[in-house]
Amino acid sequence: MTLVSRVTGLARESIKAAVFGAGLQMDAFEAAFRLPNILRRMFAEGAFSQAFVPILSEYHRQRGQDATRDLVGRVGTLMAVALLGISVVGVLAAPWLVYLLAGAFARTPGKVELTADMIRIVFPYILFVSLVSLAGGVLNVYRRFAIPAFTPVLLNVSIIGAAIFLSPHFDPPIVALAWGVFIGGVMQLAFQIAPLVRLGMLPRPRFDWRDDGVRRILLLMGPAILGVSAAQISALINTQLAALLGDGRISWITFADRLMEFPSALLGVALGTVLLPSLAKFHSDRDPAGYSALLDWGLRLAFLLALPAAFALWLLAVPLISTLYQYGKFGVNDVLQTRAALLGYSVGLLALILVKILAPGFYARQQIKTPVKIAFLTVLVTQALAVTLMWPLGHAGLTLATSLGACVNAALLFWFLRRRGLYTPSPGWFRFLCRLLVALGVLAAVLHTLAGPAEFWLASGLWVKVGRLSAVVAVGAAAYFGALFLVGFRIADFNRRD
Repeated sequence: MTLVSRVTGLARESIKAAVFGAGLQMDAFEAAFRLPNILRRMFAEGAFSQAFVPILSEYHRQRGQDATRDLVGRVGTLMAVALLGISVVGVLAAPWLVYLLAGAFARTPGKVELTADMIRIVFPYILFVSLVSLAGGVLNVYRRFAIPAFTPVLLNVSIIGAAIFLSPHFDPPIVALAWGVFIGGVMQLAFQIAPLVRLGMLPRPRFDWRDDGVRRILLLMGPAILGVSAAQISALINTQLAALLGDGRISWITFADRLMEFPSALLGVALGTVLLPSLAKFHSDRDPAGYSALLDWGLRLAFLLALPAAFALWLLAVPLISTLYQYGKFGVNDVLQTRAALLGYSVGLLALILVKILAPGFYARQQIKTPVKIAFLTVLVTQALAVTLMWPLGHAGLTLATSLGACVNAALLFWFLRRRGLYTPSPGWFRFLCRLLVALGVLAAVLHTLAGPAEFWLASGLWVKVGRLSAVVAVGAAAYFGALFLVGFRIADFNRRD
């Protein structure tokens, strides 16, 4: 289901690029959409999920259905009231928020006003998607992983529909994308209702912030918000820095980010979603051996699948970007500039995914302070690198700084897990990595040979590129997994039932 979500996400970005290109108006939309996205990652998918899922899992295993449903109702009511207030403030403060996001927009007449108009439309999305996250947390605890993973498809479909069908009716047409976000948020929330009803977990409005479970979640959310906000503060600063570099930079970084998020979400988010409730179960059952073994399983899967994805993003950057985006108003220069941003992201892809696996090792035990401290140190490192690298490397320096910061984050999370005895690597890692390197060498040779010169991709038509890219990906995947098989890997080695 996450794969379906990522595929439709790439289709969304391809259509946006063809219809609107990468320039002033797209910069305005991406900046407007970035703030509710940042708040979503801070509150809904970040701090809230990290605090809510372990405690909900505890209620589910130890207190029964009625107590669990009551907790969901109280948390959902408090969340709805708080986020409704935040949404109203965001709509009213839209012009000032533009300067918070990208103060350099004031250099271009009309850019601030356009961005503010779209902020007013997209800001309520934070309310819808936060309630979606609440529902998703419940479904994940009940091991209904497919429905929350599929839900983002509805947002992608809504934005695609807005770009194709609504944009001719708006002036400027880019405003249709903002309404696509709003409609998509409503669709996502409505889609979760029936599954919750079937589980008997549809929350009932109950306002009681003094409830013990609610207070425990709020206490955990405090430091968790600090930790997640560190990364989002970094994203805000990078948006400001990109705006300083001129028109198009935010768009190029965003298009590259969408490509990077394909494997990042497919692997990191999916694994993190599955690991958190499972780790919480092992912790609740006082099974440290099972806890460590599950983390080890997640790390091996990440290396096995993230490293070839990083190689592919590096070696197939121009083929991927050209095939997905180079139509309509998205030209050759846009391809090359997006490629530069994507190369910076590819360096840290493995680390970005590892963070999503290692951090639940703390969250499942309701230990929030350590990842919070690491996150703030990571922000300092990332922003120091961003300011240093943006002048010689331009916008690519910003994405490279993000990658290097992720490497620091992952390394520190791993070190503290080992130091505290929460994770002990299972035997065989050296042999595992040696065999993996052989398969990666085969993959790199095949992709480099089959991709060919960049000029081919920049000059060819749509179906020629689609056909050749499909063949390159298929042969590369066959070569990689074939090499893994020859050096002794088997699918059964990675199957788990917890």
